[in-house]
Amino acid sequence: MKLLKLIANLGYGSRKEVLAIFRDGRITDVDGEVLYSDDKVDHSRVLIDGEPLDPAPGLLLMLNKPVGYTCSTSDPGQIVYDLLPERFRSRNPIVATVGRLDRDTTGLLLMTDDGKLLHQIVSPRSKLPKIYEATLARDLRGDEVKIFASGKLMLESEREPLAPAKLEVLGPRQARLTLTEGRYHQARRMFAAVGNHVEKLHRSQVGGLDLGALPEGRWRPLDAADRERLFAVTAD
Repeated sequence: MKLLKLIANLGYGSRKEVLAIFRDGRITDVDGEVLYSDDKVDHSRVLIDGEPLDPAPGLLLMLNKPVGYTCSTSDPGQIVYDLLPERFRSRNPIVATVGRLDRDTTGLLLMTDDGKLLHQIVSPRSKLPKIYEATLARDLRGDEVKIFASGKLMLESEREPLAPAKLEVLGPRQARLTLTEGRYHQARRMFAAVGNHVEKLHRSQVGGLDLGALPEGRWRPLDAADRERLFAVTAD
């Protein structure tokens, strides 16, 4: 792909705007040689104003989502794209969220511009576990582990029962829930179905990936090793 199209697709501007950047001599290789719009150069060797290009197409990133942000491109409030470089909103193809976390749920959110990879991650066939830490409004009754694991729990307005889910009791009002589905507000609705209410919900892991030391509100691109870890853990 020629540099003009590559850089425009990364969101640095329209083709006209990127041409102006070329004319100003601001695009160089790592050796400082000025590059031109029709050059074909390896992505890793291109600099703009001395800085490496944003991650190449096929990007997969991990974001530690804070409370109060929605997984939307156009919500009037705070959105997860506010936590990414401004250019990411203009990338082609778009960097989309891999599933969603609601406004009040925090933790691990994956985003990618690779549609095939996105569907691979969210597909029930992948059996990638998603782990949530929940703080509840009321004490657990004691039968929730069995109910969630039964494969018979029905959510309000749903026609199919949920797949079996693993619940670990961490305290009277603390629990860890492992899901392999991604139904709308599933974790919150499951606890509502057994007469409880989720006060805080945090996603700590997807597949074999966890947040590690990534601070809240920050993101990082995932490399080949991270992708292997993502798919290395599946539900039993």
